[in-house]
Amino acid sequence: MFNEEEVLPALVGRLRPVLAGSGTAYEVVAVDDGSTDRTAELLAAFRLGWPELRIITLRRNSGHQAALTAGLDRAGGAYVVSIDADLQDPPEKIPEMLALAQRERLDIVYGIRADRASDTGFKRWTAGIYYRLVRRLAGPSVPAQAGDFRLLSRAAVDALKALPDQQRVYRLLVPWLGFPSGQVTYERAPRPAGQSKYPLGRMIRLAVDSFTGFSAAPLRIATWLGGFAFLVCLALMAYTLGAHAFDHTVPGWTSLFTGVLFIGAVQLICVGLLGEYVGRIYTAVQNRPTYFVGHDTERDTVVEDSTGQQLADAETPLPHQRSGSRT
Repeated sequence: MFNEEEVLPALVGRLRPVLAGSGTAYEVVAVDDGSTDRTAELLAAFRLGWPELRIITLRRNSGHQAALTAGLDRAGGAYVVSIDADLQDPPEKIPEMLALAQRERLDIVYGIRADRASDTGFKRWTAGIYYRLVRRLAGPSVPAQAGDFRLLSRAAVDALKALPDQQRVYRLLVPWLGFPSGQVTYERAPRPAGQSKYPLGRMIRLAVDSFTGFSAAPLRIATWLGGFAFLVCLALMAYTLGAHAFDHTVPGWTSLFTGVLFIGAVQLICVGLLGEYVGRIYTAVQNRPTYFVGHDTERDTVVEDSTGQQLADAETPLPHQRSGSRT
């Protein structure tokens, strides 16, 4: 959750009765992704009367997928369900997911959006394009219209934790595991309160990470563009030689100018695609933690990074925060 103070009371009001009525021991791992509003304060207040609520506060806003990683890394249940705080995915489906997983011995149960009428037309259109493209790049194992509302067995969670990926996209990583899976459908509801934390920029970033993280196809696209540009160059060369033979060199300026622009655009696209992959290699070589845990109510004084390494006491400032320390 990130800046979800408006929707948090409604979330607790729906989630707690569902879990309490399931007849199963549970914990709720609430990951506060560096909120700047009263989200942390409200969570602390709810925890006073809800001992099953565990709060993990990240030291900075690390992003949606990194916050999911923090929750998966620290969840200790035999089954783990990931769900956003915005209540667009119904908590009432969790017992159905658990029953299906136990009955059919499944490691993964996807929440499938059967109806996205609550989304804007633009979002439905872009989501449709996204899922068609990722299914072509990553394979048909990626379920269409499946977001980050899913159930994972302990075996699936441990397999995900063992992966070395830095920039994770769980919508593709989870199907890639190939574990036995099932589906539960639901209607996507509108937000009861608050604003979406996934603007167009983050959606584009997620799409780029999906395409470059799971397939070399974009590089092949660059190769095909280069081949197509070469054919265009040959045609323009033949046209230029013909124009020169018939002494019509001035009229050829338009085609030449267009060709130069086209070749320049193709080159920039290819360099950009290469840059995306080089950037991912650079990030992997740096091997920096994707998030830092500032506070965990189960480990009250421990500050850790995404590798689980203890950095300092929560009450003790880190080295770069101490007065008089040198950078």
